[in-house]
Formats: sequence, structure tokens, C-alpha cells
Amino acid sequence: MNSVTPKGLRDFLHASATLMAVAFGAVTVPATAQQAWPDRPIRIIVPYAAGQGADALMRLVGQELSKSLNQSIVVENRAGAGGNIGAALAAKATPDGYTFMLGTNATNSANEFLYPNPGFNPATDFEAVAMIGLLPMVIVTSATDLPINGIADLIAHARSKPNTLNVGLPSTTASVVFAQFVKSAQAPLFGVKYKSSSQSMTDVLGGQIPLAIDTVTAARPQIAGGKLRVLGITSLKASEMLPGVKPVSEQGVPGFDVVAWDALFAPRGTPAEAVQKLSEHLQRALQQPETRRRMMDSGVEPLYMGPAQLEAFVRAERPKWGGIIKAAEIRVD
Repeated sequence: MNSVTPKGLRDFLHASATLMAVAFGAVTVPATAQQAWPDRPIRIIVPYAAGQGADALMRLVGQELSKSLNQSIVVENRAGAGGNIGAALAAKATPDGYTFMLGTNATNSANEFLYPNPGFNPATDFEAVAMIGLLPMVIVTSATDLPINGIADLIAHARSKPNTLNVGLPSTTASVVFAQFVKSAQAPLFGVKYKSSSQSMTDVLGGQIPLAIDTVTAARPQIAGGKLRVLGITSLKASEMLPGVKPVSEQGVPGFDVVAWDALFAPRGTPAEAVQKLSEHLQRALQQPETRRRMMDSGVEPLYMGPAQLEAFVRAERPKWGGIIKAAEIRVD
């Protein structure tokens, strides 16, 4: 049996302590030397096709975020089912702070009431990151033979001749705006569904229908050319995008406020640091004059909300959109 002298024991213990220190150092050093978020490219899922409004907006904002974060922003288009395919993918993504989603009033407020199984739960599957902007709708007409110069005139005419004024509705959002307007204003109008803005605009300009509800983006070229008159904008307050146009809420329908919106979300469980930092960098991006100008040119009114404010906003939007959809029995074609 080998014996150990006192000196040998001291040497043994000293060597063991050194080895343990090295071992612990090997564990702790990478943690302390780890780079702050983000240390690799960030993926943002856009649940709509490339080239559409949401995609163009995310690429515009993504350019500013990339510069601010000094990291690549990878926009990934996953279109289909009204945004549900991309939203479901984002909901199931690893919540590591490197996958986010451009959410909308459709994916995070309306779709659960329009589809029997969207594939995700907007109330529990996402963390709110930041609001990007609002997309107000407009009620427009090209009719020159109707004595309608504003929302009050429209309501009076509709009440005097119920269901004789057709309104073109090229989207689910337009249908929701229409349903709420008819209910709030007690204006018996007749909605006509279209598959696209181009189709409804063609019919309005051609005189087949007298009215349409659409985005500022779709209507503005014809407004600028004097071919369409704007009766009202659907945001609660007037918009910089259409100076001089009064909101519906100031024309006899108090409190009327139905707008589309775009915001960033993260899979539930994403580190709070990543959520907060991305939110702060997005706020800086929205303060850039050129970014704001380009957003408004595309029909999006910049509006920043932080995580807590956006969470509260979406929590209120879901029953609002759901209530309108259910009451009007709006369906997805």
C-alpha cells in the first residue's frame, strides 16, 4: 500500500485545487465572455407574400434595424391562409431571441374569429415587442351625381334610401370597417365584396358602384388625380397622410376607430432582454425622418408602442374585431 508524506499530501491538494480552478474556469469563462444580444442574424417572419405591403414595410424597417443593431435582418416570407401559415410557424419557433414575426390586425386579432383552426393562439403564443404603424382606411366616392360631400351626407342619403348605395369591399378589413360603420352610424348601405383593390377601384371609377372602402395606399393615386373624393378616414384622429381629411369620428359617428395595423411579435418565452432591446431599436428607426416619410408614402402611419402598451392594445383589439366579425357574420371566401 502506497503512503503519502505530509509534503506529498500538500502537493497533491495544491494540484487538485489548480485542476478544479481550471475546470471551473473552463465553464465560466465563455459565459462571461459571451457577446451581448444580438450576436448573429435575426430572422423576421412575414406571413404574407413578397412584394405585398407588409413585406415592403418590414424590409424598409429592417434596413434601419440592421444598421442600428449592426446585425443582419433576414426577412422570411411564409404566406398563406390569411397569414395563418407564417404566424403558426413563428409561434412554434425556438424562443431564443433570434426569430420574430411581423404581426397584423389579421393574424393577432381577427383570424381566430374567421378560421376554425388558425394553427396558433394569438393570446398565448406571442410576446408583444413593438407597434410599427397604423393603416387607416378611407371611404371614397367618384359619383358626381350624388349630393354626398362628407360622412353626414352619406348617412342622411343612406337613411333616406336604404340599401340602395353599394360599397365596394376588397378585403376582410374593409368588410369589418363597413360592418362597424353601418352599425355605429345606423346607415343602411349595401356591401359588395371584391377579391382585390384593383377590381373595386375599377368599378368605382367606372361608375358601376358609387362607393368603396379601401386603404390609403390603394386610393391615394386616384385621390391625387381628382378622380376620387374622400368622405372620411377611419382612424380616430386625422392623419398626416391625408391632410385636411376629417375622420369619421368627427363627422357624426363619435368614437369610430377601425384601422389595420402592423407590429412585431416574438414567440412566447423569448428572453426579455431581446424583446426590450429590439423594441428600443425599432423606436429609433421610426424616428428617422426618411423612414417616416417612406412609411407614409406607402400608406402606413408610424406609431410606436412598447411591449406593455402593445400587449394592452392587442388585448383590447381582439374582442373588438371578434365582436364585429361575429355580429356581422363575416366569412372568409
